[in-house]
Amino acid sequence: MKTSLAYGKGKIEIEVSDNSDIYESDFPELKIGPMEIIRQSIHNPINSLNLQQALKKRKNNKVVIVVSDVTRPIPYANFLQCILDEIETAGIDRSNITILIANGMHRISTENDRLEILGIDICNKYKIIDHDCEDKKNLLKIEGKSKFGRDIFLNRYLVEAGFKIVTGLVEPHYMAGFSGGRKSICPGLVSLKTIQIFHGFEILNNKKTLNASLKDNPCHEESLSIAKAAKIDFSVNIVLNKERQITNSFAGELETAHAAACDFVIKYACPKINKEYDIVITSSGGYPLDATFYQVAKGIVSCMPIVKKNGVIISIGKCSEGIGSVEYKDTMFKYSEDWRKFIRDIKATDIVIKDQWQLQMQTHALEKIGKSNLYFASDTFSKSDLSKLNVNPICAEKGKIVDAIQKLLNSLIEKNTTVAVFPDGPYCAPIECM
Repeated sequence: MKTSLAYGKGKIEIEVSDNSDIYESDFPELKIGPMEIIRQSIHNPINSLNLQQALKKRKNNKVVIVVSDVTRPIPYANFLQCILDEIETAGIDRSNITILIANGMHRISTENDRLEILGIDICNKYKIIDHDCEDKKNLLKIEGKSKFGRDIFLNRYLVEAGFKIVTGLVEPHYMAGFSGGRKSICPGLVSLKTIQIFHGFEILNNKKTLNASLKDNPCHEESLSIAKAAKIDFSVNIVLNKERQITNSFAGELETAHAAACDFVIKYACPKINKEYDIVITSSGGYPLDATFYQVAKGIVSCMPIVKKNGVIISIGKCSEGIGSVEYKDTMFKYSEDWRKFIRDIKATDIVIKDQWQLQMQTHALEKIGKSNLYFASDTFSKSDLSKLNVNPICAEKGKIVDAIQKLLNSLIEKNTTVAVFPDGPYCAPIECM
């Protein structure tokens, strides 16, 4: 049978055996439009006054609304104006509203990014600021410590605002359990040092640092503690279906609204699976998530619970923007022949190299199935670069990605081979229930 996998801004179609299992999110059918979904959620929030009532308690007239960067497929242009209108209706002048892009350690947005994220009308009407985790003059230390006893440095615009709103996409997340909620603040709006600690060896080496699980997850707990210290006034957590349409929204108090969204997502996007497979095929989520190889680890790690020991993972990603940051690329190339040395090195030091955490997460797969069984296919990279990414490289010619994957798959499948497919990669995360 044929199945389509997200790849770049489109899909590719491959042939798999008829007894293959295909896993996709299965959210309820839409009954109202995105604007109405958001409007209902902010008018009927969880554990909070509604947005206009909450705005009456603002400390000053400066309102910050935090949005995700271009790596998240959130259709802000379809709904953000609804929230902005509520703010202005509450008596806040447009000049006092700042849209703050929570870049974390990702690159600063371009003009085209902003248009893609927010749409031309919002870009023309509102002040938009990018967070830069290395810009010390725009970082302020706040009172309190994080869960693990660290000082907290946050974006100045957020700290100085009289009312703070965070927005985000809730989906399975291979480190923090689920994205959204508190992650808009940490890692979204914190300092470089905070991010490095947040993604340090010990936290990511913890057995509770799991996909689709918040309980005792140190990555979640550290992030939540920082977001609570930031004193967020209101949150909006959206959920997208596999067509990237808004299927639900959970607004209100930071922690409880996010928890409700996670409960919803786990029901429809985290299938409980009681078997392991010889071969798992996964996309990297398509654009914008698969724009760099840096994000590819998410799809690989997400399917780890159901691949057999020494089984095979076939991952695909367009990676139209290349490998990732300079630091990440350097790390990948440095340890391309010995990932175990990478683990020894980062375990032996308190120094955290920018973006090292993605390779650390990738090593979970390398440990279970081995480098030779971790295939990655793309038609963007040179063979030389692809061979340095701690994968078994499938370097396809431009436009020949389907042929390359099909040839590989046909060579691996035997009569009794079991196959699982995740067409949308990490947006659907299996939960092992054996």
